[in-house]
Amino acid sequence: MINDNTVFVGNKPVMNYVLAVITQFNNGAEEVSIKARGKAISRAVDTAEIALNRFLSDVEKKEIITSTEVIDTDSGQTNVSSIEILLAQHR
Repeated sequence: MINDNTVFVGNKPVMNYVLAVITQFNNGAEEVSIKARGKAISRAVDTAEIALNRFLSDVEKKEIITSTEVIDTDSGQTNVSSIEILLAQHR
């Protein structure tokens, strides 16, 4: 399930994703999901930590989900690690 409160992390600078997360919460979202695959996983972790430690004092890590996805490439199928970090408002 993909909702509107999902930030997909790729190759842009980390602060771009931090801003996207902050914007979601400022627009009234109670939960924001940060998703990344492969080499972008470390950028997703950085995004969550910067958002929590510097900008969002009333938000906490609710859940961290790791998995492996099978994707098709030119040379066949390959496994790619993925992560989803769920941030939620304190209740």
